[in-house]
Amino acid sequence: MRFQIVCKRVAAAAFAAFTVFAAAGIAQQKPLTVAAPTTHTYNVAGGNNLYCAGFIQKAPIDTSQSIVGAVEEQEQFMFTERNYVYISAGENKGVKVGDIMTVVRPRGQVKSVWTRKGDLGWYGEEVGALEVVSVKANVSAARVKKACDDIMLGDLVQPMGERSAPVYHERPTMDLFRDSSGKAVGRLLMARHNGDLIARDFIVYIDLGAEDNVQVGDYLTVFRPLGDGGPWMGEWGESASARDEFDSFEYRGGRFSNLAARKSGETAKGKVVTTYKAKDGRPDFLRKVVGEMVILNVKERTATALVTRTAQEIHPGDWVEVQ
Repeated sequence: MRFQIVCKRVAAAAFAAFTVFAAAGIAQQKPLTVAAPTTHTYNVAGGNNLYCAGFIQKAPIDTSQSIVGAVEEQEQFMFTERNYVYISAGENKGVKVGDIMTVVRPRGQVKSVWTRKGDLGWYGEEVGALEVVSVKANVSAARVKKACDDIMLGDLVQPMGERSAPVYHERPTMDLFRDSSGKAVGRLLMARHNGDLIARDFIVYIDLGAEDNVQVGDYLTVFRPLGDGGPWMGEWGESASARDEFDSFEYRGGRFSNLAARKSGETAKGKVVTTYKAKDGRPDFLRKVVGEMVILNVKERTATALVTRTAQEIHPGDWVEVQ
């Protein structure tokens, strides 16, 4: 019996000691803190969409600097990353080792049925970037640092200025029923690589430029007038006329087809209200919002933009409005 009493006393003492140490440990713990969420910032465009977006401009381009040769030209006509090419500019043009050059391929004058501005200028396709590795008197060797497309002999070479894309900021959900802002309105002329079905992250060209006071970083709403602008235009009129008979030989009543429009008048004694008539009197500002874009580069009469959000496919000819 004494042994049991001793064991109980030892167990009670051990439990008391554990309780004291546990309480002391809890008292020493620091209050739990939750780190504030980190806000990440990044640019809306990078890589090919920043350095190879292309442009439409009226100002002439310097044609004195071009790719005139390549180390492997006896074996290939087109060149890509890590290939070495020669450019017609050296010490005589102030070229230095380490200079970064952009490769531009002028594609011709831009004429579009989607604008009323007339002469917009010429389209310059940017196909890559070069890094100068050796400089001689009037020629330099360069390594293809970035190839967005195949680079060819004859492509023009221009100094690459500093480029930066707008910084992304959290934006509200795209408003599919956004009213007009009253700011500059233009048209989407074409997409890079001549795409017809335009989606998110596509590069496009619009007929708003410096003369319209648009700036890099401006967001634009892409829209089309309600009922217009789709790629397919139906050749039919009404869903069914009141004379169409959807019946059997035995049972008549086709004039009450549920595909026919309503009759006018309070007692339905008037003429059929056609689709065209039903649109009478509705506001002119109704429109279909199909997307959003941000401007990356501004020229005299045009701008290059990146599609950031879409509600459906976008097409050349759609309207754009500065938000």
